[in-house]
Amino acid sequence: MEKESVNYKLLLEEYRSIWNNRLLAAEDLTSEETLTMAIKRELMDENSHPRIRKNKYEKYYSAVKRVLDSPLTLEAKVLLINLHIEIMEEIS
Repeated sequence: MEKESVNYKLLLEEYRSIWNNRLLAAEDLTSEETLTMAIKRELMDENSHPRIRKNKYEKYYSAVKRVLDSPLTLEAKVLLINLHIEIMEEIS
C-alpha cells in the first residue's frame, strides 16, 4: 500500500465507526500506528478473554466480513482490508 497517499487519520475514524464500543488509545502515537496496533490486537484476539480466543485466521475472516458488510466507502474498505492483509502476513 502506498503510504504517502493514505489518510490514516480518516481511515482510523472509519475503522472506529465499525467498532462501536472499542476505545483506541492514541497517546503519543500517530494515526497510522494506532490503526496498525488496533488491527494487530484484533487479529491476535487480544481483546477477548484467553479461554474464548479464536485463532488469527478466524479473526481475519470476521474482520474482513465486518469491513465488507459496513457502510464504509469502497476505497476505505479496500484500504482497511489491505492493511489487515499486511498485518496478517507480518504476524504469520
